[in-house]
Amino acid sequence: MNITLNGAACETAATDLAAALVELGFADAVVATAVNGAFVPAAARGDFQLNSGDQIEVLAPMQGG
Repeated sequence: MNITLNGAACETAATDLAAALVELGFADAVVATAVNGAFVPAAARGDFQLNSGDQIEVLAPMQGG
């Protein structure tokens, strides 16, 4: 299915957010996620079903002061 990842169009065979993160190279990364502007907690990613056209944002935490 076609999705948008961090503003770039891409394609995934995954049907849920957790599987999409693995497929897209974020398997071991500590990240925050949002789909269509709504935060999706890590514990809910496996149950979150994706649909064609979804916009996924993947954000890595930053350190600093």
